[in-house]
Amino acid sequence: MQITVETTVAAPIKDVWRAYTTPDDIKQWNAASDDWHTTAAAVDLRAGGEFSSRMEAKDGSMGFDFTGTYTNIVEHELIEFSFGDRSGRVEFAEGPKGVNVRVTFDSESTHSVDEQREGWQAILNRFTRHVESNR
Repeated sequence: MQITVETTVAAPIKDVWRAYTTPDDIKQWNAASDDWHTTAAAVDLRAGGEFSSRMEAKDGSMGFDFTGTYTNIVEHELIEFSFGDRSGRVEFAEGPKGVNVRVTFDSESTHSVDEQREGWQAILNRFTRHVESNR
């Protein structure tokens, strides 16, 4: 099953794209809640390039790596990727109120669909706040 989350970011496409694909920016927005953070991020933004981020609880109690491979990149429009046996895509579309960012990904069986949707949406909401507050 695929899950989709989306947001509209009131910023130019170049700023939205940069914030989504730059490790220093990713470390600032990539967390589902305030008690988590991303301590490391790497991006090789090309088809066949790899990405990774290390997410950890701020109290040090747990953490995990999120890694994958980019399968298709269309600058300012599309990022497709695989992670494990799953895949996802991020679509960027300019509109009258800003850039619509839509993330679609294959669900997994460990967490409920609602939990996955809520977590990914929370991360995307933090992304929006990050971009809009750094303009």
